[in-house]
Amino acid sequence: MKLQSFFLMLITSFFLLSCGGKKTIVKSKKKSSSKSEVIVEKEDVSLKKLPSVDQASHVKNLKKKNSNLNKYTLDYIKTYASLAVIKMHEYKIPASITLAQGILESGSGRSTLARKSNNHFGIKCHAGWEGDQVLHDDDEDDECFRKYTYVSSSFNDHSNFLTTRNRYAFLFKIKRNDYKAWAKGLKKAGYATDRKYPQKLISLIETYKLYEFDKVKERDLKKWKKEPVVVEVEEKKVEVITTDSASLHTVKKGDTLYSIAKKYGLSVALIKQKNKLKSNQIYIGQKLVLK
Repeated sequence: MKLQSFFLMLITSFFLLSCGGKKTIVKSKKKSSSKSEVIVEKEDVSLKKLPSVDQASHVKNLKKKNSNLNKYTLDYIKTYASLAVIKMHEYKIPASITLAQGILESGSGRSTLARKSNNHFGIKCHAGWEGDQVLHDDDEDDECFRKYTYVSSSFNDHSNFLTTRNRYAFLFKIKRNDYKAWAKGLKKAGYATDRKYPQKLISLIETYKLYEFDKVKERDLKKWKKEPVVVEVEEKKVEVITTDSASLHTVKKGDTLYSIAKKYGLSVALIKQKNKLKSNQIYIGQKLVLK
């Protein structure tokens, strides 16, 4: 009798293990009682030609005086100076500071973080962030950084980030043309941990004469001849996805196990278990079982 019970338990265990190993998805007709929801932002994108702030002439003059200046930094100025000036008039942040931070934090748009997330200001996720994110080694391994569809969104968020946090409030009492005080103030407020952060910003501003863009008045933006500087402007729409609305996820460019888990309200460990993953490595086009 004991022998029969042993064989019965063995067969049952084998059957359960076999079922667990299959990747076939069985959809239950029974309605789930789960109410968990994750907000996923989608973007409507319109293209907008920004007014010139004479950045082409600015870069040309810099090259004449110093042929050893960084090519990528000059390209960055040419591309984003207009946006920095517009943000200056909207949020009262000096254009020179915005440009210098963008250049420094993103390596003139060429850093690994900037390339994979369009995050040009090194802004971490922080509490309350519900947008896309990427993991990147910074002060610690696998730190969470904000991810944007477009670089222009990073500029928008940078301005919003500084103007909505109390620790940066004192900066807006500093004169707009005092870029040195702004640079030191950002470090004092805790924007960066690098003790040489102010000096690095000031050096960029003075080397590339970014302070010239602080002098551009709002009314002057309408006087400049338009240049083909195209920047994407995002309008946010919200789509609600419940954890019960999908059984499979097809991995897209930029996806990580962390971002997928957050999107569907699951844990990374659960997704790895369901898909028998031994590491966090996934590939584009891979089908991941969620339920």
